[in-house]
Amino acid sequence: QVQLEESGGGLVQSGGSLRLSCVVSGGTFKDYAMGWFRQAPGNEREFVAAISWHSVNTYFADSAKGRFAVSRDNARNTAYLQMNSLKPEDTAQYYCAAGRHGSSRSPGMYDYWGQGTQVTVSS
Repeated sequence: QVQLEESGGGLVQSGGSLRLSCVVSGGTFKDYAMGWFRQAPGNEREFVAAISWHSVNTYFADSAKGRFAVSRDNARNTAYLQMNSLKPEDTAQYYCAAGRHGSSRSPGMYDYWGQGTQVTVSS
């Protein structure tokens, strides 16, 4: 059974940085594209970033471009989301997801999800 576990969330001041990690177990990590999504209270889950299995292709939401970076270490079964210049509007629960269908902006294209990690950015 494939399991994903996020870590690295927390409380940070506006302008600060956080690095989220997502460890995948129970499957072959390099078989999966990895996505990052977030959901704030009252909002739908929204795409943040995605990376292909070989790291050649990366995709970002407009809100993340220039501030966030996505990477993965296939030897460690881990994906990362580096978030810089954080803003209060980045406050949300962040989720990682794994999918066999290639990196995608659509939550429906991912097969497995983590439980999420909370990111709170104070002004």
